[in-house]
Amino acid sequence: MTKQFTAWIQAAPMALVLLAFLVAPIVMIAIVSFWGATEYSIYPAFQFDNYEFLFRSPVTYTVFFNTFKYAAITWAFTLVIGFTVAYFLAFEVRSLKWQIALFLLCTIPFWTSNIIRMISWIPFLGRNGLANSTLISWGVIDEPVEWLLFSDFSVILAFVHLYTLFMVVPIFNSMMRIDRSLIEAARDGGASAWQTLRHVIIPLCKPGIMIGTIFVTTLVMGDFITVRFMSGSQRANVGRLISNDISLLQYPSASATAVVLLVAVLIVIALLLRLVDIRKEL
Repeated sequence: MTKQFTAWIQAAPMALVLLAFLVAPIVMIAIVSFWGATEYSIYPAFQFDNYEFLFRSPVTYTVFFNTFKYAAITWAFTLVIGFTVAYFLAFEVRSLKWQIALFLLCTIPFWTSNIIRMISWIPFLGRNGLANSTLISWGVIDEPVEWLLFSDFSVILAFVHLYTLFMVVPIFNSMMRIDRSLIEAARDGGASAWQTLRHVIIPLCKPGIMIGTIFVTTLVMGDFITVRFMSGSQRANVGRLISNDISLLQYPSASATAVVLLVAVLIVIALLLRLVDIRKEL
C-alpha cells in the first residue's frame, strides 16, 4: 500500500501538468465548439450549428481529402528516404564516431526555423529560379516549368524536407537495437541481401517505422503554414481552414473543425497502433 501511494505521489506532478496544459485546453476547445457566434462576438450555448455547417459544406470534404492526401504522399516519401538513410547509418557506417557525425549532419537543417527552411525553396523553384534556369541551360525544357512552385508538388516537397528526420530517428533507433548475430545467421543460412532486409530487418524495425509514421502524419495534418506559403494560398488543408476561421474571429467554428481533425488523427493513430505494438520501442 505504501509503495502504491508513493507511486501516485511521484506521478502526480506530471499528471497535473498534463491536465493543465493538455487535457484542459482540449476540453475547452470541445466546449467552445458548441457555442454560437455572430460577426462581432461569440456567446455560450449548446448547439450543433457549427458541426452541421461543417459537415454540410462540400469544402470540408475537399479540404480533408487534401489533408489526408498530403499526409499519405509525404509519409511514403519520408519512409523511403528515412529508411534508406537509417539503413546506411546503422549497417554501412562501421565507425561509431562516423555514425554520430553523419547523424548530427542530418540534424543541421533543424538548427534554423521551419519557416526559413521552407521559404528557401521559393527562389529555387520559382519561374526564374535556379531549378528552371538549370533545366533551360541543359536543354531539358524550352521555357520555365510553372508547376514547380505554388502547387501540390512544392507543398509535398517542403513537407518531405521538413519532416523526414522524424522518420529517420526512430527507424535508426530500431536498427541499432537489432542483434547483428541475427543478420549473420540469415546470411549463413543462404539468405540474399533482399531476403535479409525483408524477413529480418524490416520486421524488427516495425516499431520505429510506426513511431515515425505517427510523427509525420500528425505533423503534416496539423501544418498550415507550409500549405499557405508553398501553394501561394492556392491550396488548403484543415489547418488552413482553422486558421482562416480564427482570423475572422469565428472561434466556435474553428473549434468544431479542430475537434473533427483531432478525432480523425486519433482514429488514424488507433488504427496504426493496432498494426504494431510500439511499446517494444519505448
